[in-house]
Amino acid sequence: MLHLRLITPADRTGDVVRLIETTVGTTHLVVLPGVARDPAGDVVTCDVAREAGDELIRGLRALDLDHTGSIAVENIDLSLSRRADAAEEEAPGEGADAVLWEGLTEATHEESTLSVTYVAFITLATMIAACGVVLDNAILIVGAMAVGPEFGPLAGICTALVQRRPRLALRSLTALLVGFAVAMLVTVGFSYLMDGVGLFTKVQLEAERPNTNFIYRPDAFSFVVAVLAGIAGILSLTSAKSGALVGVAISVTTVPAAANAAVAFTYSEYRQAWGSTEQLLLNLLGIVLAGTLTLMTQKWLWKKPTWKKRPDNAPL
Repeated sequence: MLHLRLITPADRTGDVVRLIETTVGTTHLVVLPGVARDPAGDVVTCDVAREAGDELIRGLRALDLDHTGSIAVENIDLSLSRRADAAEEEAPGEGADAVLWEGLTEATHEESTLSVTYVAFITLATMIAACGVVLDNAILIVGAMAVGPEFGPLAGICTALVQRRPRLALRSLTALLVGFAVAMLVTVGFSYLMDGVGLFTKVQLEAERPNTNFIYRPDAFSFVVAVLAGIAGILSLTSAKSGALVGVAISVTTVPAAANAAVAFTYSEYRQAWGSTEQLLLNLLGIVLAGTLTLMTQKWLWKKPTWKKRPDNAPL
């Protein structure tokens, strides 16, 4: 269940209440006239089944409530109520499958913003991966994958393409490109430093490296895994079950590929550098393509007619 707290201008409260009452899956409606001070107006609260939440939020935005008042949405971890149970049963579909498009847009907006923290994480992840490729250490590679924050901008690009939001697409693309550019430049400097103190050597990079040589040898499976990871990542963001996102992070070699390209460039190993770049681009393309198609499919599946709420006197 979701809990909505709304601040409505007094002349819009009637329309808001009618919308809530006629939306399937809503319950626990409360109206507090005149209690809001900033902005001034009434406070309306209600609970709604997750699978009906997006429809209700769209209706509230159509009433311009996001400009004239306020719409706040919270997840309810526990709700002990027969009415809540009835509302969830009435709502079409399953809550775990529902997509809250406004919530997805807001989440990807935050994750795809070019910030100091984002750049720091992707740079640290690339430097860790650089150690992993030189030492041929798969554990360090997996650790770098988990630290890397690049899935946020990738999801932002997918969301922007489906929602037709060019500003979000530009912001996400900027974060992705600038983040990787800075991370790789810093990693080049880091590699020179490590070489200077004798911790990195060209011999280590040119060795067979059975645990990590896949990073600069892209093949068909690289694209297949990227597509599967893109689907899983988007599903984890849009559903109520987000625990799979860590698994997505450690299934694609975006950060390790960038790291290997940077280290290889340091030692003028342009064959490895180009192979790693191909691996990076192949993974990014696969994730964006799969993520966008997944969102388009979810949007199509969740198209549904207007549902009417049961009367208040209906048996529970």
